[in-house]
Amino acid sequence: MVTNVTSFGRSGLYDWMIQRLTAVVLLAYTLFIVGFLLLTPDLDYNQWTSLFENLAMRIFTLMLVLSFAAHSWIGLWSVTTDYIPMTWLRLSVQSGTGIMTFIYVAWAIQVIWGI
Repeated sequence: MVTNVTSFGRSGLYDWMIQRLTAVVLLAYTLFIVGFLLLTPDLDYNQWTSLFENLAMRIFTLMLVLSFAAHSWIGLWSVTTDYIPMTWLRLSVQSGTGIMTFIYVAWAIQVIWGI
């Protein structure tokens, strides 16, 4: 059996599928927000906060954050793997990106759920 040392158990098909699924979530959220803004021309603070206090909207927003993190991680991993030939620099950029992605996801969870 031939194994690829650099794949870390992932395949190109798996990455492609995850990016397509996360893109669908990003599109659905964008269309929902744009539709909500268009259908609510007299939007005020109370309507906006009541939208985001709804459990379904919080879950949808959490799905957006996690999808955005996965989508951007796969994209940045692919770009850095292709265009940064020096291993130490590539790993540094990927590590920094991973740490920042984790921080942003943790911060978004704190904002969404009010923790």
